[in-house]
Amino acid sequence: MGRDVAIDLGTANTLVYQRGRGILFAEPTVLALNKETGAVLAMGQEAWQMIGRTPGYIVAVRPLRSGAISDFDVTEKLIRLILQRSGVTRLARPRVLVCVPSALTEVERRAVEEATLSAGARSCYLIEEPMAAAIGAGLPVHEPLGNLVVDVGGGTSEVALISLGGMVTNTPVRVGGFDLDAAITTYLRREYAIAVGERTAERIKIAVGSAWPLQNEEKAELRGRDLASGLPKNVVITSEEIREAVAEQVRTVVTATLECLGASPPDLVQDVLLNGITLTGGGGMLSGLDKLISQETEVPVHVTEQPLESVVLGAGKCLESFDQARSIFLDSSRRG
Repeated sequence: MGRDVAIDLGTANTLVYQRGRGILFAEPTVLALNKETGAVLAMGQEAWQMIGRTPGYIVAVRPLRSGAISDFDVTEKLIRLILQRSGVTRLARPRVLVCVPSALTEVERRAVEEATLSAGARSCYLIEEPMAAAIGAGLPVHEPLGNLVVDVGGGTSEVALISLGGMVTNTPVRVGGFDLDAAITTYLRREYAIAVGERTAERIKIAVGSAWPLQNEEKAELRGRDLASGLPKNVVITSEEIREAVAEQVRTVVTATLECLGASPPDLVQDVLLNGITLTGGGGMLSGLDKLISQETEVPVHVTEQPLESVVLGAGKCLESFDQARSIFLDSSRRG
């Protein structure tokens, strides 16, 4: 039983928690494959370094889109590698708890379960990411109190009001960190006529991206390919420009938060007004996002101490007290 594993299989990053050992690893959800043979050449950080830099026969792929499996075979290979790195053998097959977006359809959930069982798990259980994030953030999810969580991931953002061990209302939107990167890429093409890769866009977002005006606006230099000449070109971009570039995507997250509050029972909303909103997920680290949500909702917003790890830490807590936590897992017949 000590080998039970929790996997936060995110669109951007995969984090793995093993019962009794804590977080084993956290790496990008990327595999590098030989296109001709289908063999896996690298995974995680090593494969991420290859994005946009591979020869023709090697392809770096993200097997998930918006939290859902876009390539079943590649996802199965990824989960198999994750279990191998967790020390799983034919003799020691673990129970696996997988964190999934609440927006997944029944078919998409089943695909996650099938891939996990095919990869060598003894049994597969699913938990919704907002619930896991709330547990990881240390919120009293089993008490009759309203806990509002805004989880901004790589492919999806989810706003959920949790009380008595269940989600009372939730508003998922298929907008996340990748959409911010894509918006930055589009902005640079339109305003500066340069093309940049996915990794450069992400680096600029982390360096100078913000959702709220900064006290000292920042600048960053980046290099891209001039669309007219095809030659390398350097440009300096400001945090104000990045804020303009991602404004639509950020607004979608804020609107989802307002909608979730508007659809929630008044007594539970009263709890949220007193205790505040919990902001988590990798996208929650965007500078000033907490201030913008707080301004729009007129509710205090707290960013969790470990935004990127909240979901897998919550799933890990469920593993450590498995039998007590079973009531919050999604119903499923796929037990292996």
